[in-house]
Amino acid sequence: MPPPQPAPKKAAQPLPDYKTIAAQFAAAKRAKEQAENAADAPQKKKPAPSRQDRKQEREQEQEQKEKRTLAEAAAPDHHPRRRRARLDAARKRAYLARWAWTAGFWVWLLCVHAAGIAYFTSGFLLTRLVLEEKSACGAPPTALADAGAGAGAQRAGSGSASLLGSGVGAGARVAGKAAAAAGGVVDLLPPWEGKGTVDGGCWHPRTFERAVVVVIDALRYDFTVPVGDGEPFHDAFPFMWETAVREPARAFLRPFIADPPTSTLQRLKGLTTGTLPTFVDVGSSFSGTAIDEDNLLMQLRDAGKRIVHLGDDTWEALFPEYFEGNLSRAYDSFNVWDLHTVDNGVIEHIFPLMGRKDEWDLLIGHCLGVDHAGHRYGPNHPEMTKKLRQMDAFIRDLAATIDDKTVLVVMGDHGMDGKGDHGGESDDEVEAALWMYSPKGIFGRTEPEHVTPPATAKTRPVNQIDLVPTLALLLGIPIPFNNLGRPIEEAFAGPAGNSWANLAAAERVTAAGIKRYQASYYAARGIEQSSGPGSPSELWVKAEGLVGKGKKQDWRAIFSAFAAYQAETLHRCKGLWARFDLKNMGLGMAIMALGLITLLVYVSKGDDDDVIDDEELDLAEQSLELQGIEADAESIPVDTLDKRLVRAAVIGALPGLIGGVVSSSVSGAGDWYRGAGIAALTSIAAVLASMYEAQETLLKLLPRTMWGWMAVIFTVSQSVGFASNSYTIWEDSILLFFITTFGVVSALSALRLPSRTDRYLAIYHSVVFVLLGRVASFSKLCREEQMPYCVSTYYASATSSTSAPWQLAIPFLVSLVLPSVLKAYLQPTRSYEGLAPTWIGYVFRTGLFMSALYWLLDAADNGNWIPGLPDKTLKTISVVTAQIVLGLAFVAGTTAFIWAPPCVSVITSASRSTPSKAQVAILGYANAHGARYLLLPLNLFAACMLLSKPMGAGALALMAWQVLSLLEILDHLGLPTSPIGPVMLAVLGTFHFFTTGHQAVLSTIQWDAAFIPLFAVRYPYSPLLVGLNTFAGPVLAAAAAPLLALWKAGPRRKGLLDAISRALGAFVAYFAAESLATMAWAGHLRRHLMLYRVFGPRFMTAAVVLLVVDVVGLVVALAGVRCNTVAVGDVFGWAE
Repeated sequence: MPPPQPAPKKAAQPLPDYKTIAAQFAAAKRAKEQAENAADAPQKKKPAPSRQDRKQEREQEQEQKEKRTLAEAAAPDHHPRRRRARLDAARKRAYLARWAWTAGFWVWLLCVHAAGIAYFTSGFLLTRLVLEEKSACGAPPTALADAGAGAGAQRAGSGSASLLGSGVGAGARVAGKAAAAAGGVVDLLPPWEGKGTVDGGCWHPRTFERAVVVVIDALRYDFTVPVGDGEPFHDAFPFMWETAVREPARAFLRPFIADPPTSTLQRLKGLTTGTLPTFVDVGSSFSGTAIDEDNLLMQLRDAGKRIVHLGDDTWEALFPEYFEGNLSRAYDSFNVWDLHTVDNGVIEHIFPLMGRKDEWDLLIGHCLGVDHAGHRYGPNHPEMTKKLRQMDAFIRDLAATIDDKTVLVVMGDHGMDGKGDHGGESDDEVEAALWMYSPKGIFGRTEPEHVTPPATAKTRPVNQIDLVPTLALLLGIPIPFNNLGRPIEEAFAGPAGNSWANLAAAERVTAAGIKRYQASYYAARGIEQSSGPGSPSELWVKAEGLVGKGKKQDWRAIFSAFAAYQAETLHRCKGLWARFDLKNMGLGMAIMALGLITLLVYVSKGDDDDVIDDEELDLAEQSLELQGIEADAESIPVDTLDKRLVRAAVIGALPGLIGGVVSSSVSGAGDWYRGAGIAALTSIAAVLASMYEAQETLLKLLPRTMWGWMAVIFTVSQSVGFASNSYTIWEDSILLFFITTFGVVSALSALRLPSRTDRYLAIYHSVVFVLLGRVASFSKLCREEQMPYCVSTYYASATSSTSAPWQLAIPFLVSLVLPSVLKAYLQPTRSYEGLAPTWIGYVFRTGLFMSALYWLLDAADNGNWIPGLPDKTLKTISVVTAQIVLGLAFVAGTTAFIWAPPCVSVITSASRSTPSKAQVAILGYANAHGARYLLLPLNLFAACMLLSKPMGAGALALMAWQVLSLLEILDHLGLPTSPIGPVMLAVLGTFHFFTTGHQAVLSTIQWDAAFIPLFAVRYPYSPLLVGLNTFAGPVLAAAAAPLLALWKAGPRRKGLLDAISRALGAFVAYFAAESLATMAWAGHLRRHLMLYRVFGPRFMTAAVVLLVVDVVGLVVALAGVRCNTVAVGDVFGWAE
């Protein structure tokens, strides 16, 4: 009979760390069993063993252990140890399969949320239709107007709506035909030499041969006028105001109002095309898509003019291949930490070009230093003063090089708020400055009091789109087809300010172009134009009636009439582009609402639906599974709710997807998009049907406890409150009220606990929870609508983007206190064992200290505390420091979390009275899951603390403390599975969105976070860094969500995956309800005055936060739970 062969190896050996702990546990258990057996045997007194005897005993035990190991390896598979090992392996495979189906459900839910948001957004505000027509030099729009009804009759048969009397809805091609057919054209100006040519002037006599346009990014109007209030950013740029006052015929200064959104890319589009962006166009503010509609630069290029660009590289993205490559210089525009490279580059190259005027016709210089100084420091900082003085000297020197054939235009594309940011529509953000200069002396004022520039931007402002027709007419090129602006008075009024014929002619040709554009746009959209009282059509008829009289005394009235027409048309177009596709909006809300119902039904599954924790049942279950293993059953069947839901979701989505693809391929009309929406609805319907079959119904949604009702009240009141702009504006205070209410109710409920220890601890943690929220509320950044009832404390002052010196101490305090706080919460369960002391006490603390050191170095760099250091030395050191911190958090931290054993220790002890009876204790056993998982959100916290300002770091530390207090409250009150836990965690995440210096407005985005560990913009890292800075609160809350089920969960706890998924579901449901509510209220209040300022941005914030917590819940939380469970199961065995 051949000797038995060792069984083949079927699974990978456990990791060394796990083997060490398992071996310690097994050895201690065997030692205890041997001691007990020895104690039961007849005792007789023996002499104490000698050292030699003890050595021999250890050698014998080691020899016996090796023999047992070999015997077990050679034993057949039905050996108990082998069967248990195979059972553990089968349970592990079953768990991983269940986890995969659970992850699949969350992937599906992410797709549902993304689809709902995408559909609503596509219909919330329609983007403006871009027309392909181009203006032509030989086809002035006044010819089309004077052609009157003849041209209209010619086009009427095509069914086009018209604004030109009877139906002209065409572009330059139709305009040329209509002009040729017209018997005579009424012109307010006598014929000029070169009329109809670029050299003489296409639609108006040319005034200048070339232009120099200097854009000083974020040049706010009050930076350019004398204020005298002592602010360092005032009275530092006096040259333009002084020139306009001293030489009014050569220069003028006017407030230059930007149309929101006030992002640079959108502003450049308006400044070159003369059109208005829609609100949702801000979403493309960072993707420089080339402009393909008619614009100033296109007209110049088509006329054979040469264009040179210096500065911000956004121009290169918008106008590719427009510029003279051998003369142009583009610089990176996103490095907000760099105040000087772009400006110095513009100054260095522009002056040599001023001596080579025969090589260019339009010279563009775009300086970024003022904008970057605002983002980095805020306006109230010495660096801003230095930058404004540099710009003052630059413009002073540049003006000296301008000749009579050249016009110099200096302008800001937008302003900045009190912190130096922009993107919204507050007054400070939209109020820029415009200065035009020429030594030729052709500028004038129509009123004597207009000689002095306005003291504030509220007086005599001009729209930024007005620059487009002004420059076009001055340079003799056609006005771009899509223009909605009007000529600026000072440029056409003449030195005496009385050239009303010239003003009227410029205004009329511009208004005719607007009329032509609006006719084409209405025709393309199929919109009927009103001709009632006060309509643009009626105003046009009145203005043209004045033209027919042709009397000198009517020129001013003609000018006013066409100006009134332009103003009303602009107003109508703004309303036209605030159009909504109610079908897409409704489809998006339907998807979101059904997705929320699905999630609530999923969450409502009770604790005892599938899992029963009973020792006798567990033993019986294990016995049956062992019998199955003995019968060569290699796997445990997996039939979970998640598996059924995912299958139903995929099957339900197929009809909609197939229908969309087929319809799109047949019609070619993009029906796949609508098909995707139908697929989302059918998929949700299939999932709900599967839940109904599993007896998961809506009846289970009703709360059964006071805590359940509290969770519902918090969520519903928050959702309903978004219907009020005041509630939305003061949302941070409302959330603080929720936190306080929960803490007070928890403390009162603790009084009913029978155990004195539990009672005192529950009250203590409730009080701590409330006090920490109150302390965190002192870190705030006020939005404009909260003034004057709010005081910003996040920065050094309301006009600064830097931290005060005392705030720099906060991160150092956090690095000292927070690790000790974490230790205090782990010690009661003896969980501060294993990797925890090393990671929390040393690595985590080191990361926090280095984060504090980074902000100290950054302040030293900003404040020039060490003047003798070479340039960029401190910046280099701080960047390297930040990279080390992120390396510790993401690389070392993730690696340690994946491979670390549970945070437990095994000790063996024996009393002196009975030395033969050894006692085995596993420290940290009661919190084996929670203590180990805690290491994962701590890694994220270290990264988020680095990326937040010092006040934000302090707020996040308080949030971490509050999360631990919340876990203790839930444990002592017996609420580990109550929905109040996930809801309060979501409230904490949203609350700390505000305490980290953010509001639901674009201008509070802290772009400088992209450059904390980097010297320049790097994709995809820079957007991720800004995202972690902006959404640190919700991200950390989502990462901590599994702790609601894992905290104080032992290694043999059953049903943990389902409990975690339900807790995460309740957490996400809060944000889904918030997103649905903001979506519904933004749609319902779409004509509200505060739509773009309050309701629209809040919807955008809620939508992004929902997607962020979905992704973090899937990629961080669920993936972390998988690693955590595998680590614990491999050591202690698998409970299910």
